[in-house]
Amino acid sequence: MKHALWIAALATLLTACGERPQALGAGKLDAPPYSGTGKAFSDGGWQQGDKASWESHLKARSQYGQNDYSRMN
Repeated sequence: MKHALWIAALATLLTACGERPQALGAGKLDAPPYSGTGKAFSDGGWQQGDKASWESHLKARSQYGQNDYSRMN
């Protein structure tokens, strides 16, 4: 009985030591976020590569569309 308990404890310890790291990494960004994706999934007045337009659309989106606190209160 003790032998089986030691084997189970050893197996538990070995599996805990073999865990892989779970760090989130986005990697290197090659382009600024306002440069766009090149696809048609963009807002109507926004043009790819225009930083001021990107910032204004992002501000409007956060204020009116996706801010749950301002929508609920």
